[in-house]
Amino acid sequence: MLKLFSCLAVLFILVNLSACRTAETEQPEASIYQQINERLANLQTYRARATVEYISNKGSNVYETIQHGRITGEYRIEITGPENVAGIVTSSDGQHIYQFSTRVNGRVTLLARETKERSEIFLTAFIRNRQVSAETSVSVANMEEGQFTILEAVIPGGHSYLATQRLWFCNETLLPVKLIIFDPSGMERVIVTYQNFEYNVELDNAIFTV
Repeated sequence: MLKLFSCLAVLFILVNLSACRTAETEQPEASIYQQINERLANLQTYRARATVEYISNKGSNVYETIQHGRITGEYRIEITGPENVAGIVTSSDGQHIYQFSTRVNGRVTLLARETKERSEIFLTAFIRNRQVSAETSVSVANMEEGQFTILEAVIPGGHSYLATQRLWFCNETLLPVKLIIFDPSGMERVIVTYQNFEYNVELDNAIFTV
């Protein structure tokens, strides 16, 4: 797992979760919750800059990325920082997973299999998990930055490190701002912070293939 955690990862920009949980006692305003659900239900594609942080027992790795995703499962993620791994692109057309560097022409790797450490960091994965989760929850956090609605879903498959997800929405913009993945004991393992999030952008099929 440490090897996987060293491949990709997001920055925790808001506040730590323990501080937020003290405020997660209210139920969200019905109209806000309905609008967020409608946005998720109607999402077909998205594009965003995202900071990804992978946390292990020995520390964390943080990566700046550009994400493209489709609700049908296709995705593309490009690492833009740190400098030593910038330019690495991983994409999936739904059948094959490719990895290459924009800095090195002609060297493409066909990855043998998908991993949850990679696939679960996309917003589209959260939507699919929430649709099939037997247990979901919703709450509100009031902070200096504003009010946020938090949705939760269970990650299927019984992964030893990735068990549940929490997705934070800004109530003012109705945009997702943060996705946190927890292990079965409730420890944070992956933190994705979104910037410049765009709903339902037009995505050419070519970006998901090589």
